[in-house]
Amino acid sequence: MKFDELDLEDAVLDGLDAMNFLETTPVQELTIPVILSGKDIIACAQTGTGKTAAYVLPLINELSKGKHLEHAVNAVIMAPTRELAQQIDQQVEGFSYFIPVSAVAVYGGTDGIAWEQQKKGLETGADIVIATPGRLLSHIKLGTVDLSKVSYFVLDEADRMLDMGFFEDIMQIYKHLPATCQIVMFSATMPPKIRALAKTILKEPEEVKIAIARPPESIMQTAYICHDVQKLRILEDLFSKNRPQRTIIFSSSKVKVKELASTLKRMKFNVAAMHSDLEQSQREEVMRDFKNGHIDILVATDVVARGIDIVDIKLVVNFDIPHDPEDYVHRIGRTARGAQGEGLSITFVAVEEQGQFKRIETFLHKNIYKIPVDEKFGAAPLYEPDKNARLYKRKSRPFRPRK
Repeated sequence: MKFDELDLEDAVLDGLDAMNFLETTPVQELTIPVILSGKDIIACAQTGTGKTAAYVLPLINELSKGKHLEHAVNAVIMAPTRELAQQIDQQVEGFSYFIPVSAVAVYGGTDGIAWEQQKKGLETGADIVIATPGRLLSHIKLGTVDLSKVSYFVLDEADRMLDMGFFEDIMQIYKHLPATCQIVMFSATMPPKIRALAKTILKEPEEVKIAIARPPESIMQTAYICHDVQKLRILEDLFSKNRPQRTIIFSSSKVKVKELASTLKRMKFNVAAMHSDLEQSQREEVMRDFKNGHIDILVATDVVARGIDIVDIKLVVNFDIPHDPEDYVHRIGRTARGAQGEGLSITFVAVEEQGQFKRIETFLHKNIYKIPVDEKFGAAPLYEPDKNARLYKRKSRPFRPRK
């Protein structure tokens, strides 16, 4: 579909034409008409599908009509990180080139001058506020922003915000919005916690789901079927044979990330941890050191699976199985990017994780190559996902006393 087939104002179409935006992506085609209609929406779409324009364009379109209050915050876009807030701000600036719509990006990790600039933008009533949850909540508590006139509230990468522990912040901000506010939620995955949030704050929403892309064939996907206690020994052996560089190891909890990073440091590997307990400035420092090659191994939670934009990652290791097949795709998708075009992923699969791993294979419509475990690590389990999934499901049932 072409953009001029949508019900967009001429000034918006002029901006799109100037930027050489002619045809919509699938997510834009499905979501823009819904947002323009004024309905709440929850959309499942991953990074790279054009989702930012999918909500920015209809917001700018409605604000351009001049029916909203001047010198008031009319739209709030929430983003999990400073980097994403900056990217959204740049897109807003580009799309609104021919439209008198003002915007301010509000995020942490800045100096006093930047804080004052953000404060001024909020107090004078920028049309669109792009903000990270913690920083916007700080301004609310200080009384430097009024959200009582907001017409549009957007949550971008909502699943990532919840993974980073922003649920309470989001709910605090939500309480300051008027009941008439239209709410738009975008999420790369749709786990139960996202559906619970949507049920809490959205009003009879439309649901749009764009099929997640499969990993490129240029990623060599492999796995070790092993016992949980064998994982670290196999990993140490792999790294002793080939000194790791540009390697990301994913684990599903920040506790495991901290423990694994500490263990690898004791083994004299050049490693750093990335998880939601770190301050924004700390995360930026770690990412900068990793990007510049000062760190060989980054041990991370899924919080950063969609936030790493480095083109030469050589290896991705799943130390344990992610909760959803979509998270697996996001994890291994950090490699085989840019000019190198090739990458390697290794996934450790413990007995109790075999059922989850089978779900990933089913999702991908392929059998991932299983590397035989060396006998020096002891006997490895057989790959029997159906049997082991039933076994561990029975084990996990809660105890109920007999009547």
